[in-house]
Amino acid sequence: MSNTAATEATEATEAKAIHDLTSRQRIFAIVGASSGNLVEWFDFYVYSFCALYFSSAFFPKGDATAQLLNTAGIFAAGFLMRPIGGWMFGRIADRYGRRRSMMISVLMMCGGSLMIAALPTYDSIGNAAPLLLLLARLFQGLSVGGEYGTSATYMSEVAEPGRKGFFASFQYVTLIGGQLAALLVLGILQLILSHDELKAWGWRIPFVVGACAALISLLLRRSLHETTTDHARNSEGAGTVGALLRNHTRAFVTVLGFTAGGSLIFYAFTTYMQKYLVNTAGMSTTTASRVMTVCLLIYMALQPVFGALSDRIGRRTAMIWFGALATVCTVPIMTTLGGVQSPVAAGALIVAALAIVSLYTSISGLIKAEMFPVEVRALGVGLSYAVANAIFGGSAEYVALWFKQAGHESYFYWYVSIMCLLALIVAIRMPDPTRHGHLK
Repeated sequence: MSNTAATEATEATEAKAIHDLTSRQRIFAIVGASSGNLVEWFDFYVYSFCALYFSSAFFPKGDATAQLLNTAGIFAAGFLMRPIGGWMFGRIADRYGRRRSMMISVLMMCGGSLMIAALPTYDSIGNAAPLLLLLARLFQGLSVGGEYGTSATYMSEVAEPGRKGFFASFQYVTLIGGQLAALLVLGILQLILSHDELKAWGWRIPFVVGACAALISLLLRRSLHETTTDHARNSEGAGTVGALLRNHTRAFVTVLGFTAGGSLIFYAFTTYMQKYLVNTAGMSTTTASRVMTVCLLIYMALQPVFGALSDRIGRRTAMIWFGALATVCTVPIMTTLGGVQSPVAAGALIVAALAIVSLYTSISGLIKAEMFPVEVRALGVGLSYAVANAIFGGSAEYVALWFKQAGHESYFYWYVSIMCLLALIVAIRMPDPTRHGHLK
């Protein structure tokens, strides 16, 4: 049997298995999958937000080795481990099932969070403390790297036909929600505990909260319906990089192309933007934090709106609009933000930018899943996203600050625009997965 015929047979078997799901089962599946995504990103961001309080416990001032370990741990766990996680969990999902992959992923994040919460300090065990912290972050980095591809694939497969864009958009709702939940928990602790109490032991509480939430998500995921069949999981080349690159090279390169621009602009207007408002626009840290919190809340609410829009206009059309608007608008928006004085005006500009980004993020996982057949879908989505995200998303803040330090801050705006132009070109050249994709 030819590869095309085998793929069509596998997809027909998969479609029959998913078709029998009731609306209630589909909604529960979306909740279960997205709950793990929220927990994963809550735990991931808690580390960044709480670092101010626990850094002295693991990385004492004056110890250059420990400071380097801190930097290396954040970098490795945050981005270098993502491609490995994308490959590892993508293979598990394609060979052994989406449900099993998602359960292992959230369990690994739970273990990493509990490990950090219980770690002895530098004063207690010396250099072993930062080494163990690094190990915990490596586990979390693997987990986050694998979560995106598997959860995106699963949510795309169980979503109701004709409304896949709307339901799949909840992946980014929970991704942003995890960041906001981490901010909320830290804010509550700041109200209840003193600064000294937070430094002494209070910083451990968010990691315990994250671990407990992960266990709840694990229970939800245990009862999820598996979307793949034995036929798909045992098919030739299932979950292998060789089959992915040999038979689906164009799809893989296409995803790399628009993920490079999409990840870069996402990080530019979310994680980097608060620093930009402080360092360039001259806002206070408190004001910038409040502006970004409101903007992220609005951004989160926009995801289902733009996901539903893609169901009406098509995924390719949405991506073309994203690439075109991002290419044209990034430079003027960033330039104006650099000189803005009013927090309201800054917020309006950022929301406008995030609305453009939403054309991509609301369907980010879905459009990738629609480009790959079931036997390599999770691997194709997870690995291509993780590689492009690590290279372009992970370096966004560094590149922006490097240009600023060199006295050419505006070069970063043009860099983002050029990468979004690449996404536009890729979107124009690809077929519309809404009509010609592997998911119906």
